[in-house]
Amino acid sequence: MPRPRRVHVPGGLHHAVLRGNHRQPIFDCAHDYLDFEALLAEALARYEATALAYCWMTNHVHLAIRVGEAPLGAVMANVASRYARRRQRAVPTTGHLFERRYRARLIDTDRYLLVLVRYIHLNPVRAGMVVDPRDYDWSSHRAYLGDGGPGWLTTSPVLGLLGAPDDAAREAYRRLMGEAPSDADRDAVSVSLKAGRPRRATEAPMRRPATGAESRTAGAPTLDALAAATAVRLGVTVEQILSRGRSAQAVRARAELARHAVAAGAATLSEVARHLGRSPSTVSDLLRRRRPVDET
Repeated sequence: MPRPRRVHVPGGLHHAVLRGNHRQPIFDCAHDYLDFEALLAEALARYEATALAYCWMTNHVHLAIRVGEAPLGAVMANVASRYARRRQRAVPTTGHLFERRYRARLIDTDRYLLVLVRYIHLNPVRAGMVVDPRDYDWSSHRAYLGDGGPGWLTTSPVLGLLGAPDDAAREAYRRLMGEAPSDADRDAVSVSLKAGRPRRATEAPMRRPATGAESRTAGAPTLDALAAATAVRLGVTVEQILSRGRSAQAVRARAELARHAVAAGAATLSEVARHLGRSPSTVSDLLRRRRPVDET
């Protein structure tokens, strides 16, 4: 029997979910999460969609997304297929990374948008991974508290429903997160995934790499110093490392620079990417693959 066609509503708000095939993990390390975010950011820009909230669990992801003229399926297929290819290159395997196609639910009122954001942000608490959603690195909860967030995330539509100015809206958001959702509210926004094995509370969630001043270990060399040392060791110039050239020597030098910088606590992957003028996902590929890669 053919699957029913999804209804596309331009400007529609959706709760979208992707889950690993057979409930297998889709993230193995922090760089995997960052890769997924980088691909999502590109898809949001390409299809003029807006991410309002997210939570990346170990074997599935939740996303509150408002689409534009392009249907939700275009966004989700773009992210899922590109991420799956990256994972399969890094971890040789057979079969599909994600189960069937994504699942989604159209959310039709402002009230249920607030319910949805709370539902998404409480996922790690319901799974027993953390007691306070603020302790989970891979959701947009802390961005709603004013602690910063990725550039592709948009919090203003939700905070605007909670009040003005921002301080009052964030206080209202804290109160919202402290309220116990009713069964009717959960049913109105949840996407059925069928019961799977919950992650044990004793398994600590992966941490997001530190950013900014917190990321650099005291006494660690600077990126400029590491680039100079790498250039001498591998027989290239610093200009070649920082250039757009794709020679095997230059690619290897960038990989070595990134590996040493992260290992020495000199910088995060994202900071290395900015230094090299490349995307975090490209640098992540450099770190994971032994042979030179085509950079994008």
